[in-house]
Parts: sequence; structure tokens; C-alpha cells
Amino acid sequence: MTTDSKTGMTLIVKTITRLTVGLILLFGIYIVLHGHLSPGGGFAGGVIVALSFVHLMLAFGKDVAVSKISKNLASNLESLGAIMFLSIALLGFLGGSFFLNILSKGTPFKLFSAGTIPLSNISIGIKVGLGLFAIFLALVLLEKAKKEK
Repeated sequence: MTTDSKTGMTLIVKTITRLTVGLILLFGIYIVLHGHLSPGGGFAGGVIVALSFVHLMLAFGKDVAVSKISKNLASNLESLGAIMFLSIALLGFLGGSFFLNILSKGTPFKLFSAGTIPLSNISIGIKVGLGLFAIFLALVLLEKAKKEK
């Protein structure tokens, strides 16, 4: 991460961001992966993942956050999340109904115990996380364009 003092916030905020942004991202991924066992899931985890990138953007400026994940990559991955979710739903038709679980359920209360639900959580987490980041980025760019006029 750059330490350009002209963009972003103060040195204290930048230092705290360096220490916490990885933990926030890791916590979001944990919420997505364990959503079938505890409160949380794809939406909640996706919001937390998006907030880790928003945290970077607020502390260091938009250029640092965009350098971590470009607009094109975010758009492509968001579309991939939607396609994954729709594919999981449509694969249920192989068994006879929409969203039918086609995977084995495993042992209750274990990480791999919910069939297709963790896959749905992952796809929703990707879609929500990158979608919220893209919305926030668009708002920042819109505000910047208004100031330049």
C-alpha cells in the first residue's frame, strides 16, 4: 500500500487500516463459509468482504482499492457469482425441482454437511461483496466528477 500523504486520511488511520483490513476480509470469508452452521451466510459475509475494500478506499483513496481489484475484474467476478448461483439452482432440475440438493449432506454440524448450501453462500458472497464494492466505487467516481464540473 502506498503511503502518499496527499491521498486518503491521516497516518493513524492508514496504520490501523493496514492492521485491520486483512482481519476484516478474513472474517467476511469465515462468515460466508460457515453460514450454514451459524448465523451469517453469503449476504452478510459479502457485505463484510465489501467493507474491507471500502475501508481501504476510505483510508488510502480510491486508487489503492482499485489497484487491489480493478473495475473490470470486479464486474466479471460479480457476473460469475450470479452465474454460479443460477447454475446451482438449475442443477436441481436434474433431480426434479428447482434448488434441489444434488450433493450428499454429510455429517450434521460439520463444515461439509449442507449439500449445495455452502456453494450457494459462496456464490452469493461473491455477488454481494463485489456488487457493493462496485456501487461504492461508482458513488466515489460520481462525486469526483461532480466536483470537477
